[in-house]
Amino acid sequence: MLKGNKIRLRAYKREELKLVMEFINDEDVTKFLRPGVPFPFRYEDEIKFYESLNPMSTSSYSFAIELLETEKYIGGCGINEIDWKNSVATVGIFLGKPYWNKGYGTEALKILVDFIFNEMNINKVKLNVYSFNERAIKSYKKVGFVVEGRLRQEIFKEGKYYDEIIMGILRSEYKI
Repeated sequence: MLKGNKIRLRAYKREELKLVMEFINDEDVTKFLRPGVPFPFRYEDEIKFYESLNPMSTSSYSFAIELLETEKYIGGCGINEIDWKNSVATVGIFLGKPYWNKGYGTEALKILVDFIFNEMNINKVKLNVYSFNERAIKSYKKVGFVVEGRLRQEIFKEGKYYDEIIMGILRSEYKI
C-alpha cells in the first residue's frame, strides 16, 4: 500500500495476529506502549481489534509494517485520532523487539506522516511518548517532530515517575 525503501505499510492479515500478539505482549515492547497495568492481550482481543478495522473509517487507520524484502510483519502504526475541524492527527507506532534499531520505525513514521500531509491534507501530526523511551524520541526527531510539551511525572513505571512528552510536526515544517 504505502511503500518506502525497506518497509511497506499495508492492511493487517488475520494469519499474523498471533505474531502481533507475541510482539505486543513482549514486556520490553509493552512498557513503551501502555501506562496501565501490563496485563497481556489475549488472542480474542487481537481478533476483536482485527475485526474492528474499517477501511472506510474517517477517524482512525491502522497499518501493519512489513519488510519489503521478505514481506514479513514487523510491527504496526496508525492514525489513532483525527480532528478534522482543526486538521490534527494523532499517531502511534510499535515494532517487534527483533526489529529495533534498524531504521524501520523511522522509515515507517516518515511514510505515515507523508501520507497524512499529502493525501489527507492534515496540517499537524502529533504523538505522545514516555520520557524513558529515548530511542523513540530520537527516531521522532529524525522525522522532524519537536517537543511541544511535557506532562511532568505522568507515568509510574518500575517504581519511578516519568514524564509524558507531547511531540508534533506541522506540514510547513515537514521535509520529504
